Amino acid sequence: VAPTTPVCEVPSSAMTGTVVELSCKETEGSPPSEYQWYKNGVALLEKTGTGSTRTANITYTMNKKSGTLLFNTVTKNDTGEYFCEASNGIGLSQKCSVKRMQV
Repeated sequence: VAPTTPVCEVPSSAMTGTVVELSCKETEGSPPSEYQWYKNGVALLEKTGTGSTRTANITYTMNKKSGTLLFNTVTKNDTGEYFCEASNGIGLSQKCSVKRMQV
């Protein structure tokens, strides 16, 4: 079953230095969807925390299975327009509407 449009929860504003979690979920897809977050139209990298992918300016953890994007400490650099995309390899992937987060 192809995924439906996911529901994204993005706070409209956040205080610098706080923990912020963005969530994305859709329940129709079978097999279960994987989620990809985008910021300002650019796909965010999945941070594994090991090797060369761990860069100083990545301040988040993205979980493709659960659809969460977790910022341990948000900075002004994290301000932007976010949306997520759900895909499970069947039918077209689905995106939620873009939401702006102001830090």
